Amino acid sequence: MTKDIVSALRPALVLTLLFALLLGIVYPLLMTGIGQTLLPRQANGSLVFAGSRPIGSALIGQSFTSDRYFHGRPSAAGKGYDGMASGGSNLGPAAQALADRVRGDVAALRRAGVAGAIPADLVTASGSGLDPDLSPDAARAQIARVARARGLAPARLDALVAAQTEAPLAAILGEPRVNVLALNRALDQLGRAP
Repeated sequence: MTKDIVSALRPALVLTLLFALLLGIVYPLLMTGIGQTLLPRQANGSLVFAGSRPIGSALIGQSFTSDRYFHGRPSAAGKGYDGMASGGSNLGPAAQALADRVRGDVAALRRAGVAGAIPADLVTASGSGLDPDLSPDAARAQIARVARARGLAPARLDALVAAQTEAPLAAILGEPRVNVLALNRALDQLGRAP
């Protein structure tokens, strides 16, 4: 009877060990090797460097609060753009807390000099709460504030936003977008130009 149990369990144990080895060690190492070989920048988080020092990621938003910089979308990820707290706020369109926050954000944008229609992405968080991009309209809505804080002509900033605008993938997938970190880095370079 014991021999029957062992012979019945042997295939299950062998397959469990085989698949644990294959899917728990071999496959992850293979995928890591392929990623590091073919796409090392993306496999390592699409980090952005200033010299040899990492200053952020092209994939995760950052909190810019100075009037001298373009601001990203509000983050639903707790305090700032904490990747460990990624996720939406779970507030629906009828939630009073969301309405109050949006109303406060709109008032702050009006005090900062944003006139006209305010693009939705300036007052609403993305699904992950970590979106690094803005619509070109949301970036343009901030030009007056940034131009005033830096003493630059708004036309120069409008040209900078246009230059930093990325087209949809294959011209059909997604919307035009501006990476806020890349835009602010280009803004710093523009500020140093004669």
